Amino acid sequence: MSTEEFIALARLCEYHETELSFFKGLHSTGLIEIHTIEEAPYIHRDRVRDLEKMIRLHRELDINAEGIDTIFNLLHRIEELQQELDELRGRIRL
Repeated sequence: MSTEEFIALARLCEYHETELSFFKGLHSTGLIEIHTIEEAPYIHRDRVRDLEKMIRLHRELDINAEGIDTIFNLLHRIEELQQELDELRGRIRL
């Protein structure tokens, strides 16, 4: 597996001044997927944006991994409902 599409968690820990245990907690709740490449933990580059949102929720609002999971589930549900609403509005216009 190539590391080009992945970012080392050690690098993210250093950049965000966050402990590796925080990322492991997010992984144990199913919020992120940690890949092991050459015995080092990595995360896919596509997930970094969500991960940074999780870090801000934890740091600024003191929300734990379970609370972050709940928030992301609710945000996902809101997006689904918004799409459904947009589809229904499109049907009404016809």
